[in-house]
Amino acid sequence: MSDTDPIELESAGESEQPMRTRAPRIAVVGRPNVGKSTLFNRMAGKKLAIVDDTPGVTRDVREARSRLRGHELTLMDTAGFENARGDKIEARMRAQTERAVMDADVVLFVYDARAGVTPLDRIFAEFVRKSGKPAVLVANKCESSAGDAGATEGYSLGMGDPIEVSAEHNIGMGELDDAVEMELRGIDLTEQEPDPTGEAPVRIAIVGRPNAGKSTLVNTLIGEDRMLTGPEAGVTRDSITVDYNWQGRRVQFHDTAGLRKKAKVNEKLEQMSVSDTIRALRFAQVVILLMDATSPFDKQDLQLASLVEREGRAMVIGVTKWDLVSNKSEASQALREMAGRLLPQFGGVPVVMFSGLTGKSVDRLLPAIERVHNDWSAKIKTSDLNEWLSEKVSRHPPPAVAGRRIKPKYISQTKTRPPTFVLKCSRADKLPTSYKRYLVNGLREDFGLPAVPIRLYVKSDENPYDRTVRKQGFEPRQKITKGRDYGGVKKGRGRDAREDKAR
Repeated sequence: MSDTDPIELESAGESEQPMRTRAPRIAVVGRPNVGKSTLFNRMAGKKLAIVDDTPGVTRDVREARSRLRGHELTLMDTAGFENARGDKIEARMRAQTERAVMDADVVLFVYDARAGVTPLDRIFAEFVRKSGKPAVLVANKCESSAGDAGATEGYSLGMGDPIEVSAEHNIGMGELDDAVEMELRGIDLTEQEPDPTGEAPVRIAIVGRPNAGKSTLVNTLIGEDRMLTGPEAGVTRDSITVDYNWQGRRVQFHDTAGLRKKAKVNEKLEQMSVSDTIRALRFAQVVILLMDATSPFDKQDLQLASLVEREGRAMVIGVTKWDLVSNKSEASQALREMAGRLLPQFGGVPVVMFSGLTGKSVDRLLPAIERVHNDWSAKIKTSDLNEWLSEKVSRHPPPAVAGRRIKPKYISQTKTRPPTFVLKCSRADKLPTSYKRYLVNGLREDFGLPAVPIRLYVKSDENPYDRTVRKQGFEPRQKITKGRDYGGVKKGRGRDAREDKAR
């Protein structure tokens, strides 16, 4: 027997966990209005964070994947650091920024070179130095000589040589990349965690009116205060993406800004927040339409549902603040009745009642999301569809138009997400909308496709012997002749008419 026992080798291999290299985390920090979000967008390579001249635009920590010299990294855009304490929103923003500094591998400390070093910069620089994190000092807005004096003042912060850049004009970014790369060389990025599964995450967008409790729900779902919350309406401005492993399933939560009525959105900053929310909704697969239990199914909620249907996303209705409802059984029955009556385009949509603050009944969300996501991705066999079509047409044939019948002949599913069907029939442009609705409702009920929008396109059945050029929705133009036309033979007057009569 050899010196090395194969059984011992097998057991030793099972005990060792595979090593992998994780992406470093880079936090962009500084006081308000020094250009952190502009630098974040420049390093990310796309306009992700909302940028405006107003101080304090960014409130939550926003993350994005980027690459530096061929290596992946995670960028974190943070709220402006303010010297505030207590329950104010500025104090809660400061706590978020401090947490981001402690979670980062490298800190990019940004200050305004045109304004110079301020007392608030010195307070925040002292916190970063005490954290012990590797830091790179960035003097932003150095596109002109107006920032020369302020850039020199950066030496007084005790954080090394300042890197002069202009994020807006893409100046000095090469030197900044060199400095970040040098700091990353001394950081151990190996982990003993196994690689995640190759399964793509389910992208879930949470939309609703302002102050409906969207950020509170995300914090409850992930089990930490990741999002900034408060009693003030409109706290969230950016659409924040949070990766999470929820009960063994990879998901991405997209916390969005509250959407008000279009007539009330006048400020430029709110318009940018609305655009960011709509972009997150288009990127998502499942949308949680969050409603306040004290005022559900507002007109704005119905407009949001129409937007979800127009974008072709699956939907789950979440009713939060359920702990404030006294008669829960009667209220739940009324909510489901209102959902079926007011949202017929989402027939059978799940309505989940819970309390986002206390977390009670929040665990009901994932099963509902899984069901609608599976229905949204469903593929139905063509043979089953045509058997179903034959039964539907025999039970209720389409009405005749101008004395001529419409014959549905063939149906097939062309794509999923959302389920899309093509119906071939004669005189497709004459098929009534009510009959299309009848077929869509039949697909939803008979094949079990609730809470997902269904696309049904009707096309004419092509005749291989007909060479007439047709345009969808229009009848071909006919040549006007004297007399009547019977099968291509003109019936007129005179000799031809007498000959026809003799025949």
